[in-house]
Amino acid sequence: MNNNIINEAELKMIDSIEAMEKRFNTVRTGRANPSSLNGVMVSYYGVLTPLKQLGTISVPEGNQLLIKPFDKGCLGEISKAIVAANLGYNPTNDGESIRIIVPALTEERRRELGKQVKKISEDCKVSIRNERRDALESIKKNEVPEDEGKRLEKEVQDLVNTYNKKIDDLLKEKENELMTV
Repeated sequence: MNNNIINEAELKMIDSIEAMEKRFNTVRTGRANPSSLNGVMVSYYGVLTPLKQLGTISVPEGNQLLIKPFDKGCLGEISKAIVAANLGYNPTNDGESIRIIVPALTEERRRELGKQVKKISEDCKVSIRNERRDALESIKKNEVPEDEGKRLEKEVQDLVNTYNKKIDDLLKEKENELMTV
């Protein structure tokens, strides 16, 4: 019963870290990364559809993305959606596929993205703290003996410290990636 509280809290913390990593992947760096297009929704026959369901996205060169749609008739809509997503990309339509040259980031843009990444990591830390609060409330609600409750509270705090360190490490890694020219 008591270990269930700890296990449940840890699973939720792992989910928070995974969500943060997914959000980190959408932050554009100077290199071409297909996951930077994950949030792009294309109006395909009147229905908003994720771009990755409409074609294949590949990286033929380090600074280039190539999108080959399954239906050539949606090339124009894909181009519009990429521009509307405001990622700083300028798609080139050649009638068969769409090429995107990923521009090098300016120093100012790198700093903006660094702030964005810090905000994402702070949101994740808030989520971890909320999980701690929920676990501590659950411990109190289950009327655990005092010494057992203290041990569980310490375990929960150790989990929080571990995952906060993991968040800081991932943040440093992403910031280094952003600042590398």
